[in-house]
Amino acid sequence: MKIIFKNKIVLTVAILAVLAAGYAVFFPKAKVLAPTGLEYKNAEYGFVFPLPESWKGYSVVLLEWKGYLVGAEGDTPAEHGPQIMIRHPQWTAAVPRQDIPIMVFTVTQWNSLQQEKFYVSAAPFGPRELGRNSKYVFALPPRYNYAFPEGYQEVDEIMLGNPLRPF
Repeated sequence: MKIIFKNKIVLTVAILAVLAAGYAVFFPKAKVLAPTGLEYKNAEYGFVFPLPESWKGYSVVLLEWKGYLVGAEGDTPAEHGPQIMIRHPQWTAAVPRQDIPIMVFTVTQWNSLQQEKFYVSAAPFGPRELGRNSKYVFALPPRYNYAFPEGYQEVDEIMLGNPLRPF
């Protein structure tokens, strides 16, 4: 009887250890950036994005995202908005590095996107919300890092900490 009880305890502990290890792999702990004082602040749209010290000297590239309706005539442009790219200071044309892309949607656009009234990518999933204020929703584009450029791991680690702070 004691042996069976001990075996059950050992088995239970082993199962819990496997579950804990699996949780750590599939749900990694978010790394919170230590405050460095370095940040990108966008007063027009109302957000702040803290950056690690290694991004000192960053630049900003402004692009436009486009949203499309699906119709009988093919893909029809339906919506558009700003996409802000925070660029690492070591980025060059010869060796591009992973940018931090932030799509900006009005709340109305975001709600329409969530209702699948239009799409912004061929990916089977949409952008991931990073934060919002009363006027805008900020989102990470789907598959933003699928080309695996230099520095993509660093940006992934930054994004795990959910650093965007709307105001």
